[in-house]
Amino acid sequence: MMDNPLVSLATISLIFIGAMLLYQGFSYFSNQFILFQKEPLYNQSNFTNNVEACGDTLDCALAKASMEKKTVIIAIVNRAYVEQDVESETTMLDIFLASFWLGEGTRSLIHHILLVAVDQIAYDRCKFLKMNCFRLETDGVDFKGEKIYMSQDFIKMMWRRTQFLLEVLKHGYNFIFTDTDVMWLRDPFTRLSKNETEDLQISVDAYLGDPWLERHPINTGFYFVRSNNKTISLFEKWYGQKDNSKGKKEQDVLFDLIRSGIIRHLGLRVRFLDTLYFSGFCQDSRDFRAVITVHANCCRSITAKEADMKTSLSDWKRFKKLEANSSVSPKWTSHKWCKQSWGRPLKVKD
Repeated sequence: MMDNPLVSLATISLIFIGAMLLYQGFSYFSNQFILFQKEPLYNQSNFTNNVEACGDTLDCALAKASMEKKTVIIAIVNRAYVEQDVESETTMLDIFLASFWLGEGTRSLIHHILLVAVDQIAYDRCKFLKMNCFRLETDGVDFKGEKIYMSQDFIKMMWRRTQFLLEVLKHGYNFIFTDTDVMWLRDPFTRLSKNETEDLQISVDAYLGDPWLERHPINTGFYFVRSNNKTISLFEKWYGQKDNSKGKKEQDVLFDLIRSGIIRHLGLRVRFLDTLYFSGFCQDSRDFRAVITVHANCCRSITAKEADMKTSLSDWKRFKKLEANSSVSPKWTSHKWCKQSWGRPLKVKD
């Protein structure tokens, strides 16, 4: 029985059209594959152009980390804060970042942290963690090892930090500066004043009951500052005292400036933060249900800070397991490692 000639013709036509479509499709994907092979995975010239488009590299780093109203979170790290030694199970940076995971409403804030690395190892670690990173170059000074509290290298590093933060203000950015020995257990922006006439809100080692009292023992390990002419002038005058303050760290110099009336002189509004919310090892928060941050202050070495910070995070985790309506009032475990750090020989991280 012979096939219908019309059916045979239709079949041949379909086969021909299908072959043409396959050929065109193969040619298209072959060309795309060739183009893909020729296109570099990382275009350095594009990156350079992007940097130039937004100013210097600091401009780009700040813009990338910024939240609304040009506000960033800044922390400064060196090798001693990011690299484990042989006997360590963790690092200061690990504990700092863990607090954002364990805190209430803090996880998204990690995207707005700019980690400023003062040595290459710290920068490499930051990039490995896929965070917002900035490499702070300092000619002729090695900041990679642990800088013991009040040593000459410690004082130099604190002044370099102040100089860098002045540059951030000049770039028009507000920022929270935080040491990496500060654990973020709740979102500080929920408690910090939103009044834009308040220029500086700064933590203290001990709260004296009045947020405007200028004799508070300030702590420059955590503060929120708005960029304006007044705060830029403050930081300029502060950094300008660097060479006239032998034996003093930058925190002491700022305290002296406040005591000498610089707040009134510059027309600043400065709020001193209550340790009920912004606490530390010097003065624990009285209330787990109110605490925002916990700073491992009044402590002399990184090893001691790490040990007591891990214990405090364990206290926090135990609190979080309590029922919402629990009447239990938990207490912080004594910061024994930090207390002992003042009287025992120190083991220094390289």
